[in-house]
Amino acid sequence: MKRTLSSVAVSLAVLVNAGCSQEQKQQENTQIETQTETSQQLWPKINNQVAKLNDVEERVSEIMATMTLEQKIAQMIQPEIRDITVEDMRKYGFGSYLNGGGAFPNNDKHAKVEDWVALAEKMYQASIDDSLDGSTIPTMWGTDAVHGHNNVIGATLFPHNIGLGAANNPELIEKIAKVTATEVLATGIDWIFAPTVAAVRDDRWGRTYEGYSEDPEIIKAYSHAIVTGLQGEPGEGFLGQGNVISTVKHFVGDGGTVGGDDQGDNVSSEEELYKIHAQGYVGGLNAGAQSVMASFNSWHGEKIHGNKYLLNDVLKDRMGFDGFVVGDWNGHGQVAGCTNASCPQSINAGLDIFMVPGDWKALYDNTLAQVQSGEIPQSRIDDAVRRILRVKVRAGLFEKPSPAQRLYAAKSELIGKQEHREVARQAVRESLVLLKNNEQILPLKPNTKVLVTGDAANNIGKQSGGWTITWQGTNNENADFPGGTSIWDGISAQVEAAGGKAELSEDGSFEQKPDVAIVVFGEEPYAEGHGDRANLEYQASDKRDLALLKQLKEQGIPVVAVFISGRPMWVNPELNASDAFVAAWLPGSEGLAVADVLFTDAEGEVQHDFTGRLSYSWPKTPTQIVNRGDDNYDPLLPYGFGLSYGDQSTLSNELDEQASSANSQQSSVALFTGTVQKPWQMWLYSGDESFTVSANTHEVGALFYRTIDKVVQEDARKLRFDGSANAGIRLASKSFFREDLRAKLGTDVQLSLNINLAQAPTDAVYLTLNCESEGDVAGSCVAKVGISEQLKAMELNTWQALSVDLNCFAAQGFKLQSTVVPFELSTSGKLDISIADINLEKKPEQGSQLSCH
Repeated sequence: MKRTLSSVAVSLAVLVNAGCSQEQKQQENTQIETQTETSQQLWPKINNQVAKLNDVEERVSEIMATMTLEQKIAQMIQPEIRDITVEDMRKYGFGSYLNGGGAFPNNDKHAKVEDWVALAEKMYQASIDDSLDGSTIPTMWGTDAVHGHNNVIGATLFPHNIGLGAANNPELIEKIAKVTATEVLATGIDWIFAPTVAAVRDDRWGRTYEGYSEDPEIIKAYSHAIVTGLQGEPGEGFLGQGNVISTVKHFVGDGGTVGGDDQGDNVSSEEELYKIHAQGYVGGLNAGAQSVMASFNSWHGEKIHGNKYLLNDVLKDRMGFDGFVVGDWNGHGQVAGCTNASCPQSINAGLDIFMVPGDWKALYDNTLAQVQSGEIPQSRIDDAVRRILRVKVRAGLFEKPSPAQRLYAAKSELIGKQEHREVARQAVRESLVLLKNNEQILPLKPNTKVLVTGDAANNIGKQSGGWTITWQGTNNENADFPGGTSIWDGISAQVEAAGGKAELSEDGSFEQKPDVAIVVFGEEPYAEGHGDRANLEYQASDKRDLALLKQLKEQGIPVVAVFISGRPMWVNPELNASDAFVAAWLPGSEGLAVADVLFTDAEGEVQHDFTGRLSYSWPKTPTQIVNRGDDNYDPLLPYGFGLSYGDQSTLSNELDEQASSANSQQSSVALFTGTVQKPWQMWLYSGDESFTVSANTHEVGALFYRTIDKVVQEDARKLRFDGSANAGIRLASKSFFREDLRAKLGTDVQLSLNINLAQAPTDAVYLTLNCESEGDVAGSCVAKVGISEQLKAMELNTWQALSVDLNCFAAQGFKLQSTVVPFELSTSGKLDISIADINLEKKPEQGSQLSCH
């Protein structure tokens, strides 16, 4: 018999009252009763239109009646493709598996469509092979296709969600979802971890661009539209061969953490949690979303992955969600008392699938033992497995052909299909927001002399942002986007077709003075964690883009700024230095569409007007946290702002620039914080062979390289040297130009990093720094310090800090003001080491720097 929420509250009260004082009992009873009342008042029952299709429950019961406990737990384990083999799938029969951002079949960034399908087919066939595990239940593959099928070379990449929010067009969003589903199905994948429905309340959060808006009105409508586009309309044809399973994420409150802290704490009241942060779930679940992903964040100090009230009592019982809840990347390991390898608390709270990339074997064994001991009730396992199988039956996975035989399988012509790119091009046009347009400088006539400058002008990777081929969106080149176009590509095509002259120059130099300069600049790509900011000032310590804008203005050249960013930012100095300013967000692979709006046609008629409107308030100061509906709402530009052609520009040309911290000396310069920081690039070498890092796994001669997790996903790098050649890893400035780090840090500096040693070195290990003296070539002032003895003294398999005084390198001729390589680690011996958190920083007054060797 199904219990009511009231009976649940009573049983919980009895459970927690054991061993408590009378006062504690009364407080806890009151809290539980209050939560139950709040749940009934706030959270709506979802109109689940798909619950009884095709006698789903009877079919699920038949399957479960044949399953062993081991088979059930395997359905709840989701490993990652880099950490399992086909034989593992055959042995355990995992219910699902995933590829993380930047993980590819055969560890090949340029894997072909056929390679993706081949892996899907092998995993599927292994899952239904009952020779080892006795199970014939088909597995399913999940992927983060968050702005198109963004892990696959050549796919159509749409603007990130922040840009789509500015478009405010649910019909377009549904079309985007259908295109994404088609391209995902071409690679044999069943399931997408999208949409993200975070209501972002602090733009310092590194996932701001994954949210459509700070306001829930757009989010709710978009969630419904995307889920419908991915899964189809509930009813006949729902989750057919042209559809994928969707995931509404991350439940709940991820966009409202204190300080914009990724995976931090949301302290909203329950009413705010529902009215602001949960509306995307109302929209998505009403459209029939079959999975929900639990969020990394906490709510009032309790991690969502272990929060029974929200996952079970609210989402499943009150809202009536009957699909499954999947965890985020090792999110269960953050629950109090848990590790990545053991977390009965999450299962008991309502998590149905563990996303456990690497520790799946230990988690499987521990969960099995915990059920056998009674720590996890058998009923909770049965409920989780029923939910998983319910979705698999609804999705037709028991009837559909194997991945290689499905409707769109291996049809490479669907990846980046022209009709798909046209949808993306429309999305780019509608996402652009015009913030400033002095003297109606826009639209531009194409039959003029146009200088296109800035480091984002001809950079498809930068304009696409994070979650683009690689997780953080770094290490990509234009060649990685076959069929894609940069913003420069679109401008040059239109100008040249009209008889004008377009010149590309990253540094702003030119052969002939232009009639206008279009400066394309903005944030470097980033994803969660690594994108968190202390404030919203753009380029707080390095104003090179502002200098470029001013350099052009001082020469009497009208300047149009096209700003690439994953959030609104404090850009008052850049606004002042521009005649027109366009917020282009992160437009994706169809950069040519920007020119469709900037330029008239050859006859001088507007091709496409600016229709994008801010779905985020634009900050007045670097530290302002401002959202629509605030009591004292005073942004620089309000929610809904955006100029169209003919509108009067309202921004002052003398905005306050006082908050700028340009030229202030820093306490540290980050080199590697999970991602390589600009302007550095990561290189690997072995003997005479070297190349830039472009994927999360590489092998070069004597060196094996892979991304790993230290604190958050892929924030560290594992290096294994086999001793057959001198090999190493280095950070170098772009094109090996020198950087003046003395001006930023002064002279009393140390190099610091964190190290986890799995195998002590068998030969000398060196840290090397490289500079370029005036008139010399790179490599003319190389300095190195041996660290072998320090490594040998370290405890194995434990993260430890290591610091080296830069005076050790300066004594050998290294010049901080002419830095080319600020970090290099090398050895000719065997060594298994992981590194993280590489920084140049001011030396503490007291510290334990390494002595010079």
